[in-house]
Amino acid sequence: MTRYTSPGMAREANSQPDPAVSLPGDLSRRNFVAAVSAAAVGGFSLAQGAAHAANVRPDLASLPPYGNGTLPPGIRSRAIANVNGLTVQILEAGYESSGRPAVLLMHGFPELAYSWRKVMLPLAAAGYHVIAPDQRGYGRTTGWDDSYDADPDPFRFLNMTRDAMGLVFALGYRQVAAVVGHDAGAPVAAWSALIRPDVFRSLAMMSSPFTGAPSLPFNTANGAAMPRPPQTDDELDTELAKLNPPRKYYQNYQRTPGANDDMLHAPQGLHAFFRAYYHYKSADWKGNQPHPLKARTAEEMAQMPTYYVMERDKGMAATVAPFMPTAEEIAACKWLTEAEVDVYVTEYSRTQFTGALQGYRVRRGTDPKTIAEMLTFSGRTIDVPSIFIAGKSDWGVYQVPGGDVTMQKTACTQMVGFHLIEGAGHWVQQEQPESVSELFIQFLRDQSQAGRRL
Repeated sequence: MTRYTSPGMAREANSQPDPAVSLPGDLSRRNFVAAVSAAAVGGFSLAQGAAHAANVRPDLASLPPYGNGTLPPGIRSRAIANVNGLTVQILEAGYESSGRPAVLLMHGFPELAYSWRKVMLPLAAAGYHVIAPDQRGYGRTTGWDDSYDADPDPFRFLNMTRDAMGLVFALGYRQVAAVVGHDAGAPVAAWSALIRPDVFRSLAMMSSPFTGAPSLPFNTANGAAMPRPPQTDDELDTELAKLNPPRKYYQNYQRTPGANDDMLHAPQGLHAFFRAYYHYKSADWKGNQPHPLKARTAEEMAQMPTYYVMERDKGMAATVAPFMPTAEEIAACKWLTEAEVDVYVTEYSRTQFTGALQGYRVRRGTDPKTIAEMLTFSGRTIDVPSIFIAGKSDWGVYQVPGGDVTMQKTACTQMVGFHLIEGAGHWVQQEQPESVSELFIQFLRDQSQAGRRL
């Protein structure tokens, strides 16, 4: 595998009410929480807050233009109905002419289709129809339940693959040249390529390595030992709690009922929360010096920054607050302007975080039903051409100890590149879009040429 450096770049507040409080009329506990929180942070009335919480199917036509006027010319936004029960909001570029091969871009957390805005036009200029949806649970895609206790099954990998297929087919394609996933979108893209390689003809994963389908016990009837079950996130959390200071795993925090309110109603305000969160995980924060971890033990995992292994008594809002960049650093941040931060604030203020967090409840960790579903594909590998791209300052590469090696040696049989980009942290396609676009385009051209030789 090649290791790449881009040329020329040396470069808790949990606001749950007292359960003994009597809720007025038929106002649900969840709506009451939303109403009180909205009143506390935004000066809205109780009735307005309750109405917002109930509005899970907004009239998209009544919303301001997607991107608050910051989308580059040549990228358009539109809604695609009847996609596996959803109306999917997409951004697209290269749509002006028919017959172009398609590329599907799947965003991560806490992101949106908007997060791909800087690589879409270069891909379109290279001859592709570039499609970036707001995924289930995010942004302006509708048709999902926004309650914490919603049925989580629609957020599992098989259904998320159906989401991707449904969108591709709705747009008139039988296959796409590549499916690309960043962060939480990477496993969705990977499973899509593993399950339907005839539809998803190549794969690019970003920031989050894919370690493959879980293994079924083999040859146990003839005396082979049963494999040891993998450590659960709860077991890891128990060990992290014993450290000094006590710690906790961020994915366990994101599964809790209070995670949404903690971030949505951050004491510093939602804009400052996003600014600090994005800064802390970027190459702009010089403390990001990732390296491989030896094992998934508390001591090893605790080497990661607190956005991955949090202090036990803090939520994410308090975790990122000390890393708020200075006014000078914000002014110098060309990859994420204040107006661009406001796009995330606009969308998450309306949708909240609960839908986006559902994936952490069922698609990550060791959820038994998800594992049972994935065991259907035990022994299957990703056999389409694949590539991995991440920032050199991205701890996500090593979040699963050994995962980057397993991905290259076992899970993907045709991985043709492993690239770590200088001057980028976790938000690699936003921090260094030119380098990411260059890698995408070369990868796609190589696969196209290889296909013509067959």
